[in-house]
Amino acid sequence: MKLWTIPAFGIDQLALGEGAIPAPAANQVVVEVHAVSLNYRDLMTVTGKYNPKLKLPRIPLSDGAGVVHAVGDAVRGFKVGDRVAGIFMQNWQDGAPSNEKYRGALGGDIDGMAAQYVTLHQDGVVLIPDGLSFAEAATLPCAGVTAWSALQKAGGIAPGSTVLIQGTGGVSIAALQLAKAMGARVLGTSSSDEKLERARALGLDAGFNYKSGGSWADWAVEQTDGRGVDLVIEVGGSGTFLESLKACAVGGAMAQIGVLTESAEPVDVRVILRKQLRVQGIYVGSRTDFEALNRALIATGIKPVIDKEFALEELPEAFRQMEAGSHFGKLVVRLR
Repeated sequence: MKLWTIPAFGIDQLALGEGAIPAPAANQVVVEVHAVSLNYRDLMTVTGKYNPKLKLPRIPLSDGAGVVHAVGDAVRGFKVGDRVAGIFMQNWQDGAPSNEKYRGALGGDIDGMAAQYVTLHQDGVVLIPDGLSFAEAATLPCAGVTAWSALQKAGGIAPGSTVLIQGTGGVSIAALQLAKAMGARVLGTSSSDEKLERARALGLDAGFNYKSGGSWADWAVEQTDGRGVDLVIEVGGSGTFLESLKACAVGGAMAQIGVLTESAEPVDVRVILRKQLRVQGIYVGSRTDFEALNRALIATGIKPVIDKEFALEELPEAFRQMEAGSHFGKLVVRLR
């Protein structure tokens, strides 16, 4: 089989090699991986910014989908030919997070999905909806589950709620689709009018190009008749944190997800106190969360948005496109 590794940090250091097709232990399944998708966390891992002490070499990427190729003697619930995806954190099955459950994240703590065959514990995979392609299913383990967790755990979104998404990356676009299916009104920001138009085609109710000047927090408050939004899908990090607080309604919430930007400006905690805001950190989710997301996708018919697909040999180019920030939705690499 072919597989990618990180022998040293840097996109240009990624190495395409070959290895033997693995055999499963008693409780394991071997997955023939058809497609993988990229997350910003993967880019940070490859460049050494996520964990500079990461033990190398490491097979990158947390998100992939394919077909069960072989099963161990003790495996129950999966058979050869099943369409599956790996879960982001192999040890987080259900319930509240913990340090123990955080261990075993694909493409970080352990080898990831950028190989034509991978071996995973039977508890570390889920069946994928029949209506999704492998490329679409490969977008779900991190971005899809993160968006689902943000809406369910941070916001408690219901019909009539207002959600603000930042940018048009994988998490934000998935949150847009899911929030609209929940009956919410969705506002969005971007540096591109073209991307905002594409988002409107997916249901975005109003968009703001922050390159045009002015405060997008003020704009969001104006769009809600002075009230503010019920939930911000906060992917920008410290550079956008204060604006997100200002955009929230009294009693509103922020789902803190991303770390794309930095800022030397201190956070004015008085905004949090005065508005009685809830700031909920979101770190993907559990296997149970993934299964709930899949049920929602089946019920709504939502299809993940893929900006571009790359061939196996083009993984470095896919990372360069992610680094440039030019994508809309997800970037996918086909391993088959």
